[in-house]
Amino acid sequence: MTVKVASEIPGLDIEDLKLQGFKVHELPASVEIPVSRGRRDFYKMGLVTGKMTVYYADKILEINDTVLFFVNPSVPHSVVRRSKKRTGYACLFTEPFITGRGRTGILKHSPLFQSGDAPVIPLNSEQASFMSGIFQKMLAVYRGDYHYKSELIRNCIELIIHEALRIQPSQNVSPFKNAATRITHLFMDLLERQFPVDRMGEPLGLRTAQDFAVGLSVHVNYLNRSVKAVTGKPTSVHIAERITAEAKALLHHTDWSVADIAYALGFEYPTYFNNYFKRVTGTTPKALRKEKV
Repeated sequence: MTVKVASEIPGLDIEDLKLQGFKVHELPASVEIPVSRGRRDFYKMGLVTGKMTVYYADKILEINDTVLFFVNPSVPHSVVRRSKKRTGYACLFTEPFITGRGRTGILKHSPLFQSGDAPVIPLNSEQASFMSGIFQKMLAVYRGDYHYKSELIRNCIELIIHEALRIQPSQNVSPFKNAATRITHLFMDLLERQFPVDRMGEPLGLRTAQDFAVGLSVHVNYLNRSVKAVTGKPTSVHIAERITAEAKALLHHTDWSVADIAYALGFEYPTYFNNYFKRVTGTTPKALRKEKV
C-alpha cells in the first residue's frame, strides 16, 4: 500500500501554498486507495462524501456519508480510503494566513483544531448543501482575480468554523478558564461590537478603559489587570489598536474628511485625532490617505 506524503497530494504545490498562505481545490472524483499520513505545516478543512477511516491522535473514526473534516498539523493523523469514489472540497492554509489582523484566537481557541474533540462532523442534507455552497464560493474566488481574495477566503474559513461549532458544540473545551479570562472575553466582545463605523452621526461611545469598566460593571483596575494577564497587552493598547485599525479603514475606503472620521471615532476635535493617530502609527491621517492615492 502506497504512503503519500504532502508533496504527492494531487494538485498541491507546497511552495505555492507557503507563498500564498492558502489553497482551495475540488477533490478528484476517482482516486487510488492510499494511506495519507503525517504532521504537516498547514491546516486543512474539507467537505467530503465517501467511505474512509480516519485515525486522529488516539481516535478512530469511520466515515460513510458527508462530513466536515478538520486537520491540525500538530496532531498526527492518517486517512485510509475505503472506496475509490469520493466527492468534496478541501481548503488548506498556513497559520500566518489565518491569524493575522486580530484572528489569532480562531485557531488557538477553536476546539475543531485541537486534539480534544473529534475532527469529523456529520452533516445532514441541508447542512451539507449550505457548506457545499461556501466551498464552491471559495473555489470560485480562488480561481478568479478578485483583488481581495485572501480576505474573502479568510472570512469563509471563519464562517465554516463557526457554523461547525453551531452544529456540534465542543464537549471538551470550557469557554472560560477563570474570571480573568471571562472578563477579558467580555471586554474584547464589547470593543469589537462598536465596529465597523458606518455612520458619521453615531460616534464611538466607549474609548477608554474606564468607559469599558463602567459598561462591564467592574472596577477599572480589575479590568486592566485581567486583560493584561490574559493577553499580555494593556486594555488601552487593545483600544488604541482597534480604533487605529478602523481609522485606517475609513481613510482608505471612504471619502469622509479627516474631521468626519475624527468625530465618528469619538474625538472631540480633529487635532486630538491627528495627535492620537500619529502617536500610535508614526504618521498623520492625511499622509496615510495620500499613500493610497
